[in-house]
Amino acid sequence: MSRFSLSVIILLGLTLSGLSTESELFAVEEPLMGTRFRIAVYAVDSAEAKRAADLAFARVRVLNLVYSDYLRESEVMKLCVSPAGVPVKVSSDLFSLLESAERIASISGGAFDVTSGHLTHLWRRTKRQKTLPTEGRLSEALAKTNWQWVKLDPLRSEVTLAKPELLLDLGGIAKGRAADEALKVLIEQGMPRAMVIAGGDMAIGDSPPNRKGWAVQLKTSESDKAENVGLSLRNCGVSTSGDLHQYVEIQGKRYAHIINPKTGIGLTSGIACSVIAPNATISDALATAICVLGAEKGLNILKAVPGYDARVVTEEGVQSTPGFPKTERIHP
Repeated sequence: MSRFSLSVIILLGLTLSGLSTESELFAVEEPLMGTRFRIAVYAVDSAEAKRAADLAFARVRVLNLVYSDYLRESEVMKLCVSPAGVPVKVSSDLFSLLESAERIASISGGAFDVTSGHLTHLWRRTKRQKTLPTEGRLSEALAKTNWQWVKLDPLRSEVTLAKPELLLDLGGIAKGRAADEALKVLIEQGMPRAMVIAGGDMAIGDSPPNRKGWAVQLKTSESDKAENVGLSLRNCGVSTSGDLHQYVEIQGKRYAHIINPKTGIGLTSGIACSVIAPNATISDALATAICVLGAEKGLNILKAVPGYDARVVTEEGVQSTPGFPKTERIHP
């Protein structure tokens, strides 16, 4: 059975001839948060670009200490071991991300749920052992999953976990936020013509010199012979979720790394989604939510958030919101 997915590729082969020295393009990358963070930035020289990129990467490392569920000493993991029902004051980095997560959980009816940590751990084990979790383990994990059990107090920046043993997993939104924050650092350093890529998430700043936007390519099939589509984007976030790279095959059936919080099972529908939003934090979470909901229901929720657009690819074809940018077909 053929499967369709999306990946996002930044096209860095831009022509720089005829531009001033203030418009030179530099690209740097560093492994962070379990993926590779790549920065493309226009700067006066390589030293300035490296200085700004180092500061941006440093910001990502700080956020990893806040958001990671792999680090026992991260702020979110310390929150998870706090007593149920007791308010905990948290950093603005953690609180604001949980607010964004709550918003996407609400509009998606729980298709995006950061309390899926127990389910995530089950599926990491599934991927290693290539054996589906037992019904008992799955039921136990599902009983500890409900986004509405995370209570936020914006006046005090406090978080209350209403039920015991909640385990938060910010993996569906944290990389988008980290990309946004890295871009923010570059802008603060006087380099707004920049883009930050974190796996399938992009935070895009001002356009390159003499261009309307950054050239972004969406790969819509696993086939090397497939046509791709290209976009020109600026000042936005764009994220792609799907099963192109992260999946496990068990007894001839392919399960995506994206878990449905209602069933606890990795998606098997062969769906992928690209979302364009004002920032990568929201595009990251929405792309995951739409994959879980499916094309029709997923695209329908964007009616509640005007200005956000998406394109969904399934085995049945391609669907998109009316406002999704018209794409230029590109032969590989």
